[in-house]
This record gives sequence, structure tokens and C-alpha cells, in this order.
Amino acid sequence: MGKITIFILILSLSACGGSDDSTEQVIEQTPTTPDVPVTKPPASVCDNTTSEVNWDALMTEDCTSLSQYGLFVDPSVPTSDPVTPGMAYQLSTQLFSNYANKHRFIFLPQSKQISYHPTATFELPVGTVLVKTFSLPFDTQVGGANNEVQIETRLLIHREVGWTTLPYVWNGAEATLQQAGLDVPHSLNHQGVREVFDYHVPSRAECKICHQSTLGSDSQSALIRPIGIKAHLLNRDISYQGQSINQLRLWQQLNLLNGLPALSDVGITAEINDQSASLTSRAKGYLDINCAHCHNADGFASISGLRLGFYVDHTSYQYGICKQPPGWDGGSKGLSYDIIPGDGEHSILVYRQELNQAKDRMPPLGRAIVHTEAVAVIKEWIDAMPADIGHCQHL
Repeated sequence: MGKITIFILILSLSACGGSDDSTEQVIEQTPTTPDVPVTKPPASVCDNTTSEVNWDALMTEDCTSLSQYGLFVDPSVPTSDPVTPGMAYQLSTQLFSNYANKHRFIFLPQSKQISYHPTATFELPVGTVLVKTFSLPFDTQVGGANNEVQIETRLLIHREVGWTTLPYVWNGAEATLQQAGLDVPHSLNHQGVREVFDYHVPSRAECKICHQSTLGSDSQSALIRPIGIKAHLLNRDISYQGQSINQLRLWQQLNLLNGLPALSDVGITAEINDQSASLTSRAKGYLDINCAHCHNADGFASISGLRLGFYVDHTSYQYGICKQPPGWDGGSKGLSYDIIPGDGEHSILVYRQELNQAKDRMPPLGRAIVHTEAVAVIKEWIDAMPADIGHCQHL
């Protein structure tokens, strides 16, 4: 090929855009799609990381994980070492939950106080958080963390809009929110008897059944309220910094409680198995914490007419003496009265604590097995009642 021909060919290729430089210029001139700004989701206060209690999250959000609230030094151990200002508290009479051990803590916002009431639940300020962890033992006669498994932790939070309940279920070292409830299979040994059952973690709706009250509601709609924060249930000695002290007096000294009278004027209950206490104190204390939150004029079972509060006269009709319960058929025994003085065997109050069918058992929630010790004590207490305090037409 001649030199002239080659020169013409090169010029022709350049004109057709065959060079790399020309190609780059064409690409650079191609229109591009403008960048679309990415909208990030708003940050959740549940994700705040801090060594202190996450008050913002407690007051505003239902966090997925219990650990996000920062309530315990070790988030996987909700049975000790609460983060300041949390502190443990104990009841003198325990709520029965299939022999579960309960670990209770109260968190009060700085400079806030609890207002004392002689008979009803204390007035707890907005910002209060009550924490209760349920641990089921493998053997009720053996103590210690190695003999139990953490099942659930319940929060009761006093927000600006009112009290709210949050149930968290444990899976290993993490507890997650379980709003719909859950059944957890478990077995334990109790005094040589093997009990196999499903432990029921209540849903948020079920929590309201026990915690609801129309007291203080202008519209008579049910509000959620705490159950165990009462003088007679808190009036007991506890160990604090290595010394024994009355729990209510301690709260007063720490400036957490106002209005506390002399301790001699404060009611007191006893544990169901406390042989040193009177039968009445043991039985009525047990019925108060286990039953009275529903069986009162403002509770879920108000329509029953049965009133089982600690300060209700236990020789009266409203406490069940010769009282027929509405809406219950008496079971297979065909029983007629809540309490027949002198006859615990034929008193519905005892019988329904022995039943386990959902439609018959009392309490309806919170247990799947019978609390045999409590049944025995309450039966003994009714047997000791003078028969002449009622006029039951009993055969």
C-alpha cells in the first residue's frame, strides 16, 4: 500500500471517532441520572448506648430488647446489681406463680417520691419503673441461681399517658419483647412430686386483666395500676448494706417515701408458711396479694361481689361468708358458698384453688399447678372459723 493511501486511512479513522480519547469524550457528555437523596429512618432512643438507665426509652418506646433500657449492670443478669437509682424490694407475702422465684426492683426518677397510703396501693410518680423477673426452679427445696432458669422479666412503667406493661421472655442471655404471650414447658420437683406444666407468659392484654382498676378513672374505663406496692405487703425487714432494717423505714430514710407513720400503725401480713404468725394474717395476706387485685370493687372480678382485700372484714358476706358466687355452677362437687365457716372442704374459695381447668381455676391466670401449701392453710383457717358467724343452708 502506498504512503498516500495509508495517510488517507488514518484521517478517515479519526473522523469516525475511532480514538480512545474521542470515546471518553462521548461518555463524559452522556447525561447521567441525578443522585436521589437517601432518607435515613429516625434514630430510636432504644439504640442509645450509655452506662446509665435509658430513661428516654423507658418513657417513650417499647424496646425490642430488655437490655436497651440499661436497667442492670450485667444485662443478662436481671436478678441483682441494678443500675442506680434502682433498688431491690421484697413482699412479705408472695404471689404464687408455679413456685417461681421473683426478683423485684424499683426505679424512681431523681428527686421524685412515693406517697404513702395506709391501705391501698401507694401513689407512684410518673417515671417509676417496676421490674420483676420470674425464675423457675428445678427443685423447690434447693436454692441458688444454678437451680433455676430465667423465664421472663416484666416491666410496669409509669409514663405520662399512664401505666404500661411490657413482658420480656428470656432466651439464653437475651430477653426480647413478647407482646402476644408464650407458653414455656417446664418440669420441677416439689417435695418428691414431679410437676410437668406449661408456664404461661401473659400477653400485654392479659397483664391488664390483673392490673386493671377503675379507681380514679373519670370515665370508669379501666386503668393499669401496680398490685404489690402496699404498706402491709412491704412492711418487713430486709438486708441492706449488710444490716437488717425495716423496708418502709429504709425508703423513708432514703427520701423515697413520704407520709410514713409510726411502724406500729402500719398493717402487716405474713408468708403463707410462717408458722410463727397467726392463721388469719397468713391466709388474708395470701388472698390479698393473689386475689384482691381482681376481687375488689374496682377490679376485673368486681361483678362477683366477692371482696378479698386485707382490710375487708373476713366475717362478712362480702368476704364470702355464706355467699353464693354468680355465674359458676359449683363444679363437680356442686358447692354453693364461697366460704362456709367451719367447713373448708365444702367452701368454693378452697375448691377453686385446687382446680386446674381454665374455666374453673382461681386465680384464672398466673398458675398451672396447685399451690398445695396455701390450699392447706386456707382450708385450716376456714375450718377454725366459728360456724355461727354465718347462716349457710349447708347439707
